[in-house]
Amino acid sequence: MAAAKGIPMVDLAPFFTSDREDDGARAARASAIEAVVEACRTYGFFRVVNHGMPRELMSRSLELSSAFFALPDEEKAKAAAETGSATPIPAGYFRLPSHSPENAEYLLMYQPHLGHNLYPADPHEFREALDECHEKLAKLGILVQEILAEGMGLRPGFFQEYTDSDSSFHFIAALHYFPATEEDGSVGLSKHEDGRALTFLLQDNVGGLEVLKDGEWVPAEPIDGTIIVNIGDLIQVLTNMKLKSATHRVVRKPGMHRHSLVYFLSIDADKWIEPLPEFTDKVGEPPHYRGFRHREYAELRNRNKFHPPATPEEFYNINYYAI
Repeated sequence: MAAAKGIPMVDLAPFFTSDREDDGARAARASAIEAVVEACRTYGFFRVVNHGMPRELMSRSLELSSAFFALPDEEKAKAAAETGSATPIPAGYFRLPSHSPENAEYLLMYQPHLGHNLYPADPHEFREALDECHEKLAKLGILVQEILAEGMGLRPGFFQEYTDSDSSFHFIAALHYFPATEEDGSVGLSKHEDGRALTFLLQDNVGGLEVLKDGEWVPAEPIDGTIIVNIGDLIQVLTNMKLKSATHRVVRKPGMHRHSLVYFLSIDADKWIEPLPEFTDKVGEPPHYRGFRHREYAELRNRNKFHPPATPEEFYNINYYAI
């Protein structure tokens, strides 16, 4: 595992050389698994390189996202999210309300086969790029789940038993953060932890993502061709805090528009979430969380986004279930 400007870097190439099954290949995979688990224990974040997603697709998707958000407001509004959606968060375009402390807009898309998406007509290539990103990131998500399962001593396919469902509602959000100004400050995304299972980030060259580590904010500066991965609250609960859902934020910069694509891999809404016996009873440790239905926690988190409370202390997070 190499350190890359503060965030550990893991090379996933050993998992894409299926024609090799010698001792060297097995050792390389074991080393990568160890590096991922160690990063998730200490940072909760890591970068991956040689991850199976073409660099050309990454850059093209970010360019198309930038082109969409540069459109006039009335054009973007044609893909506006509709109320009364069957999804946890409505698909489509959304601008955060003026009373939100965050100054950003996004376009949200679920798995294409679910039929919930509202695609923008312009740029016309954007739909194909988003669907292709979904396909590649879903495959990367399966790989990372398998790496974590093996690294934590769980059976193959364990995490997919939680995530492999249409009601998991994995989604991609194309995000645009406006430049910082003296009037509205530099908050792009307030400090928080991700409320789902895993998050995968593609970012442009502007930067702004920071991870809280040992009381200090560590910049996750852009490195071309890499994808940033982080643990979400649900994995932290299942592993009884063995793996870390890290606090992070986005800081906007003056005169610079920031664009990113984020893939959120989630868990079936009806799944019961509680610390697993492998990390409690079987190792003689008490659970750090009481159990809950995932749907309940998702609804609490959505209140934060769409009905922001008056102060950060009133935001719901996973500590709501802490013991």
